[in-house]
Amino acid sequence: MEGLGSDSDTSAPLANWRSDFSRMFQYYLDRSTPHPLQRWLGTLALAMIYVLRVYYVQGFYVVSYGLGIYILNLLIGFLSPKFDPELEVLDGGASLPTKGSDEFKPFIRRLPEFRFWYSITKAFIVAFVLTLFSVLDVPVFWPILLCYWVVLFFLTMKRQILHMIKYKYVPFSMGKQRYTGKKSAGTGSSRD
Repeated sequence: MEGLGSDSDTSAPLANWRSDFSRMFQYYLDRSTPHPLQRWLGTLALAMIYVLRVYYVQGFYVVSYGLGIYILNLLIGFLSPKFDPELEVLDGGASLPTKGSDEFKPFIRRLPEFRFWYSITKAFIVAFVLTLFSVLDVPVFWPILLCYWVVLFFLTMKRQILHMIKYKYVPFSMGKQRYTGKKSAGTGSSRD
């Protein structure tokens, strides 16, 4: 009987600590949301630490290849629209505007920027932790992996860019769009 009570007593502080930690972690994630430059600089620092670790140990190329494929997958999600125009045309539903007379629909990403950043940051942390286990240091001729990844990257980006051109969308915004008023076709004199 006492064994059951002591088990729940030891799990309660652990559950409380886990709850407090997740609440604090979410608090700092929420505070970092309006600061994309600082977030990406932190991720860049993590990436450089990972690259230095792989360079220093001269190994873990398979882990790095897996990381590269995962980041490529995230990049495709980041550059893709939430609602794929190819599928919507087949379904007969609404699609992205293809003519000037079509209704404007804003570009909505399949993978929002914050989730893109968060997933890449987690991926670099997990990859770094994996480099601590020598079991995962599989001997491989890394130039082949690099060449294969570069070919895969270019083919995937080519397909994505052709998709962007075909459906006339740009996944990046250059700030707020400004409109100029109608110019008078009058005499050419300007009024102040």
